[in-house]
Formats: sequence, structure tokens, C-alpha cells
Amino acid sequence: MLSKLLPIILLLVGTGGGIGAGVMLAPPAEIEASGEMEDGHAVATIEESHGEEGEPEHVYVKLANQFVVPVVERDELSALVVLSLSLETSQEMSDRVYALEPKLRDVFLQVLFDHANMGGFRGAFTRSDVMMPLRTALREAAQHELGRGVSDVLIMDISRQDV
Repeated sequence: MLSKLLPIILLLVGTGGGIGAGVMLAPPAEIEASGEMEDGHAVATIEESHGEEGEPEHVYVKLANQFVVPVVERDELSALVVLSLSLETSQEMSDRVYALEPKLRDVFLQVLFDHANMGGFRGAFTRSDVMMPLRTALREAAQHELGRGVSDVLIMDISRQDV
């Protein structure tokens, strides 16, 4: 049994290590362009959307790290899906997003794992009728943790690598 699980575990650890090394070894200029520096680590980026009177209507908070979701078919790892997410929030919610980011990541990963287990990342997984339930579930999870100040969860990047 262990001999069957060992390659999967090594694949996940190796992929996670490769992604982590890529993030850690990125040139400082790219990190500064994509976000602020705080103690040598990239933090979430905030962008503002202004209403008619010039006051920010919504703030877009990009979560600092990507999400890696394994896709398992017939008890074997068949693919890895990598996503980048941003939250559309009210101005006063941005500090709360930073404070609760570990909890948000956990909740989002559970939603993503559930979506993967239901077959949401198989086939033409970027079709709107497949992505809408995922977007809704992510938004509802964010609103459950942060309240109604979160108006949407944006999927900024998504890719699938078959193994």
C-alpha cells in the first residue's frame, strides 16, 4: 500500500517545493511590482475601483500565494490545478482579509478540493456552466468567514497540468 502512495506523496511534495522555490527565488523587482514587501515576503496586493465621486467603490485584494489542487481519478493523481484568487471587498474589509488570510486559504482549499472531487476540473473545466458553481461556492465561503463586505471572489489565473 505504501509503495503505491509513495510516488503520489513525492509528486505532491516535489510540486509544492518547486512552486515554493519559484516564489522564493523570484527577482525582487517582480515582487515589488506585484505587491508590497513586508519583512522580505510578498503580501497581498490591493487595487481600487472608484465610483462616480472618486471614492473607492470596491477594493481588490489579491491573495499572495497560488492554490494547488490535486485531481484524483480512480484513486490515482491525474492532474494538478493551480489557481490565483482575488477578493472584491469594501474598503474597510482589506485589513480583515489580511488578518484572516490563513483561515480563508483553508476554507477556499476545501471548496476547491470538493469541486475537484465532484469532477469539476475534468474535461472542459473552464466552461462558464462549470465555473459558475465554483465561483458561487468560493464567494459564499468568503462571505461566511468575512461577512457581506465581500462582493465577489475573482479567479485571476487557472491552469491544469496533467501528470
